[in-house]
Amino acid sequence: MNQQHKAYAYGLAAVLCWSTVATAFKLSLARLDPFQLLFYSCLFSLLVLLSVLALTRSLHKLHEFRRKEWFQSALYGALNPFLYYTILFKAYDLLPAQEAQPINYTWAIMLSLLSVPLLRQKLHKKDLIALCLSYFGVLLICTHGRLTDFTFQSPLGVFLALLSTVIWAVYWIVCTKDSRDPVAGLTANFLFGTVYTFVSVCIFSSPRLPQLADSLGPLYVGIFEMGLTFVLWLKAMRLTSSTARISTLIFLSPFLSLFFISAFVGENILPATWLGLFFITLGIAFQQVTGKS
Repeated sequence: MNQQHKAYAYGLAAVLCWSTVATAFKLSLARLDPFQLLFYSCLFSLLVLLSVLALTRSLHKLHEFRRKEWFQSALYGALNPFLYYTILFKAYDLLPAQEAQPINYTWAIMLSLLSVPLLRQKLHKKDLIALCLSYFGVLLICTHGRLTDFTFQSPLGVFLALLSTVIWAVYWIVCTKDSRDPVAGLTANFLFGTVYTFVSVCIFSSPRLPQLADSLGPLYVGIFEMGLTFVLWLKAMRLTSSTARISTLIFLSPFLSLFFISAFVGENILPATWLGLFFITLGIAFQQVTGKS
């Protein structure tokens, strides 16, 4: 198995985990506010990452970081998890999951576009066509198929969801230049991020000890959205020879995600959502069958 195939394997594993988190977000936000959900999710995620380092006997790598690298993690942690998830959870709080999810998925388009000036990668014509097809599908979902009206249930929610894609894309592009051990670096980032989220929950909410039922959502999010899945996706991004091709893999998860949203959140999935996903997968298929970038 070559490096690109390994990148696809890690990417697909991450996508499978991420397909369940939209449901986890909505169910958790019914019990906790966005700041509480973020703090406890970050805390659980930090514990998971520390456990991974301990099991692989890599905790010493944190002690080897220089002051410059700790300062680096302080900046990275401000982007993700703190700023990214603060904005994303608020967007999910304002929008139905079937809208917030596909809007957030446009980060792949932003990632591919920003990788051109920031990583000096080439965006080929076939990549651009694939991204346009996928974005059109997302637009259909966001507008419920009423393209001429261009109306959204919550303009603020849409704005926040789109803003989160910029932060997410910038974070991962910056992380590709991070030469540290990926798990150790991610753990350091989440250490600072957890501190930031604790301060924010103290200011804007309350860091109350959640009941068992309230803690299950943050536990799930911390493991499958923030913790182990981050490790898988970062590995995929570092192994791939084309950011654009790996980034489109995330569009495979909405089908499973919509099933979970319908079954567990109880949202009625609109016809425009399915039509939009057709265009999304059409874009993915076009990019994959037209050869390597």
